[in-house]
Amino acid sequence: MKKWLIPLIIVGVIAFAGYSWVTGFYNTAIKLNENIEEAWGNVETAYQRRGDLIGNLVKTVQGAADYEKETLTQVIEARAKATSVTIDPTNITPDQLAKFNEVQGGLSGALKSLLVTVERYPDLKANQNFLKLQDELASTENQILTARTRFNEATKPFNNHVKTFPNNILAGFFDFSGKPYFESEPGNEKAPDVEFDFGKK
Repeated sequence: MKKWLIPLIIVGVIAFAGYSWVTGFYNTAIKLNENIEEAWGNVETAYQRRGDLIGNLVKTVQGAADYEKETLTQVIEARAKATSVTIDPTNITPDQLAKFNEVQGGLSGALKSLLVTVERYPDLKANQNFLKLQDELASTENQILTARTRFNEATKPFNNHVKTFPNNILAGFFDFSGKPYFESEPGNEKAPDVEFDFGKK
């Protein structure tokens, strides 16, 4: 073998190794980011389902609890705020997620207040439509918790991929940054209590 070929071979091997590293990093980051986007879509779907159920719940309560207009208004306004906050899953920032958490927490609080007032209305507590909505809301809160957990689970491998050395060098070049996690708002560690013991007065 001619001596002048050796440096070319070495350069070729280094170039191929570099190309493989870069493409491997980029393609893995894209796949992991797609998992985050899918998980975020499931989060939005769960919250949308809750918003739809709350709309139906408000209509049911309006018909039976004419004097709870202030509470109903609070729920309607909180629902409007919650549905107005949208997030691009390709560019989620900690501030955006905190705002999303804040408005969803506000809706949870308003919903809890509304459900507590139901205790004053025996006819409403016996309303089959209301009881069905109550059960669906409880189920939806569990779906929201699951969706948020899976979002965090999808976020972790992406963050590990783009934040560890030497991948963090390429992450800066390709503008990949770590994604925030869902965190519980103070006082919102538990889902709204939508269970009632109808046997007690």
